[in-house]
Amino acid sequence: MKYLRMLGKFVVAVAVLAALGMGFVYWRSNNQLAQHVQVNEPALTIPTDAAAIARGEHLAVTRGCTDCHGKDFGGNILVESFPVGRIAGPNLTRGQGGIGAADPIRLERAIRHGIGTDGHLLIYMPATDFAGLSDADTGDLMAYIATRPPVDRRVPPPLAGPLIRVLFLLGKAPLAFGLHVDPHAAHIASMEPAPTVEYGRYLAQGCTGCHRPDFTGGHVPGTPPSFADAANITTDPVKGIGKWTKSDFYTVLRDGKRPDGKPVDAFMPWRTLGTMSDTELDALWAYLRTVPPGKG
Repeated sequence: MKYLRMLGKFVVAVAVLAALGMGFVYWRSNNQLAQHVQVNEPALTIPTDAAAIARGEHLAVTRGCTDCHGKDFGGNILVESFPVGRIAGPNLTRGQGGIGAADPIRLERAIRHGIGTDGHLLIYMPATDFAGLSDADTGDLMAYIATRPPVDRRVPPPLAGPLIRVLFLLGKAPLAFGLHVDPHAAHIASMEPAPTVEYGRYLAQGCTGCHRPDFTGGHVPGTPPSFADAANITTDPVKGIGKWTKSDFYTVLRDGKRPDGKPVDAFMPWRTLGTMSDTELDALWAYLRTVPPGKG
């Protein structure tokens, strides 16, 4: 009996310490997430011509917008699990439950800065992937979203669970990507597609959310432990793609097969990336050939 009482007291003590620790995690992370970011930029003009809208559709697919927000932009839940929370792309249409894609200021702030209308940080929105998007491409993307028919769908808001909050405080998961975007950085007006290293670098910004800024890969922040790690896509000949040929690169993104014939993990959005033009893939390949080896 004495042993059982001691064990009971120990269990209660551990439970109390765990509750206090988790309470601190939520308090501390909420304080950081409560920050507001002020952006003083003029609103972009949204084009209305067919070419701009078509370009916007291409960007929406290849930049992964439809993966998170759904092909109809009516919202989508990607992950929902207790330790991680809920990763969800909101409804961007003007339907019931949507945020109304017609507001260019609100949408641009969300896309390139990861913040809401009042400057509050948006969780899970990978703004670092879009911060360098040109004014022209951002305008075209918003032009396409604005043409999407209203979708009546209410998507539960994103939620940060205990695991992602701990990782956030430890600097292992961005969670609020807007904290890593310079709100005063100048945006380029446009970027002309060409099979060059420069344009490839521009495109590769969209790969950093999963493959990290140094392209060494690793576990994608915010995803459950069961999700496959992002690959090392540096020129490292062992861990990276240093031994790949251009044909190997095309096969991965167009056919979803690795050089050894094995299928690419389903988490990798090769189907959408594979819709890039030959010019874009050539540029991306040219740039990745310049990325120094990394040991991620």
